Amino acid sequence: MKTRILGIEGTAWNLSAAVVDEDDVISEVTETYQPDTGGIHPREASQHHAKYASTVIQKLLENIKSKGIDPKTLDAVAFSQGPGLGPCLRTVATASRMLSLTLDIPIIGVNHCIAHIEVGKWKTPAKDPVVLYVSGANSQVLAYRKGKYRVFGETLDVGIGNALDKFARSAGLNHPGGPRIEKHAKNFEKYVPLPYVVKGMDFSFSGLTTAAKDALENETMEDVCYSFQETAFAMMVEVTERALAHTGKNEVLLAGGVGANMRLREMLDIMCNDRGASFYVPEKRFMGDNGAMIAYLGLLMYRSGSITGLKDSHVDPNFRPDSVEVTWI
Repeated sequence: MKTRILGIEGTAWNLSAAVVDEDDVISEVTETYQPDTGGIHPREASQHHAKYASTVIQKLLENIKSKGIDPKTLDAVAFSQGPGLGPCLRTVATASRMLSLTLDIPIIGVNHCIAHIEVGKWKTPAKDPVVLYVSGANSQVLAYRKGKYRVFGETLDVGIGNALDKFARSAGLNHPGGPRIEKHAKNFEKYVPLPYVVKGMDFSFSGLTTAAKDALENETMEDVCYSFQETAFAMMVEVTERALAHTGKNEVLLAGGVGANMRLREMLDIMCNDRGASFYVPEKRFMGDNGAMIAYLGLLMYRSGSITGLKDSHVDPNFRPDSVEVTWI
């Protein structure tokens, strides 16, 4: 019989639950928190997750029942153990423990960042890529080496998604800021010089965000949005290219919600073509936070014998991907 895992994601604004097997996503149900104004408020997001958790899970279980799958035959429940917003993580962990006890199945805590990587490998031909992982709070360049996903470069301050959102709020654009900045950037006329900060293999976005905000006093929204994107993305592509050269790998995988940006994809594709490397991006539904990626990493861990257990199911808002022993590769 196939292995079937239920996974629950809720590290930030997206509450999502899914059941997967080795071949595909069997069912997925999502309920997204949308703030009235500004960015994500951790307490309000966790209250949203608490309000909708039972509804999302119940609908998911009904969906798999309609496909002839008894929830009691599921092999395990996986959940985002971190990194993420503490209140949101705790809400999802509590729901997962309840499911584990109710269905009498093991519980598996997974690293949210690695889940993005593994679902990308699952849904593309990538085998052993250098990964550019870009989301709200995270911006990292990683690759597998000697039992772990090693971080070759990362942001020194905020993640690119949060940097985009912060600039967007200062410019009067609604949340989420990334898609709105991308839309304005398409109508640019010129590049506005902004701080380009790469230190070794790491990058920084805080100074860029402040400079872009100040530039709006004298430049058009379209030009500043374009320049913000070009500068930030070039920094990350540079570090990705260096990691590709250092590791000797010949694949690049783009992961995380900010990876939906078409200009970032274009820049990475150009770099990979110049280096003779293959460039992979999963379909959009697997780029943002989703329950399927949690379930799939849970499946890999389950099959390799990595079971967390209730006593070790505490959450870790600062859970680093390079602290995880990769037992499934």
